[in-house]
Amino acid sequence: MKRHEGCASLTVTAVLVLFAVACGGRAADSGPVTAQQPVTGIDWRVDGLTAGGVTRRAPAAAHLRIGEDGGAVGNLGCNWFSARGTVHGDRITFGDLRTTRMACDRDRMDFERALAHTLTAGTLTARTHDAELTLTGDDGDRIQLRRSTAE
Repeated sequence: MKRHEGCASLTVTAVLVLFAVACGGRAADSGPVTAQQPVTGIDWRVDGLTAGGVTRRAPAAAHLRIGEDGGAVGNLGCNWFSARGTVHGDRITFGDLRTTRMACDRDRMDFERALAHTLTAGTLTARTHDAELTLTGDDGDRIQLRRSTAE
């Protein structure tokens, strides 16, 4: 009987070790962003936007910072904004933007409207490479960003 108890105990231990290895091997929200570089807690300068097949260069003021909680703050090119959001692996979703109400020249306002729409149109997929970040919507619209050197 003692030998049977020892085998059962060894079998249970082996199963628990395998279970721990299988379940604890990676973080719950890990994905391409966390495996490459983090996107949260970094000041990103917006370089450009491709929306509706049209590529636009960003105004110098356009930038954003995504917090650990997924929320974002920044400038759309003319107006300051903030938004609640979520980050799950390489997927980022922002809610409605709260913005200031300044008026700028037509090109900056057109860029701002397109950027605001792309940020809030749905879930974005994040890809990082070196100091660059690309946020791509399900419709193919893309925001190109670069790590700010003013950190």
